[in-house]
Amino acid sequence: VQLVESGGGLVQPGGSLRLSCAASGFTFSRFYMRWSRQAPGKERELVAGISSLSSSTTYADSVKGRFTISRDNAKNTVYLQMNSLKPEDTAVYYCNAPQLGEYWGQGTQVTVSS
Repeated sequence: VQLVESGGGLVQPGGSLRLSCAASGFTFSRFYMRWSRQAPGKERELVAGISSLSSSTTYADSVKGRFTISRDNAKNTVYLQMNSLKPEDTAVYYCNAPQLGEYWGQGTQVTVSS
């Protein structure tokens, strides 16, 4: 199992970023996928999840209405569109397939600051 996150960076409050997670080593289209984040000194928290065929999505209350999770099973990739970013969104963002256990990528850093 390999998960490679990308798309992070430094953005001003109110800005947008689109994160990508390229997956390999398993049958991506069969698995629920999830984005989580971890800020310095804090525990990892769930951000959003999407079912295998994109029929169902879930979001943390803190990101509802601002973030959108999507996936492209043909490309084995899951995305996180983040709009109206806030300083409290600053964290390292990770994707994973929870049913596969504790496989994590290296994460991608998102910093929201003026």
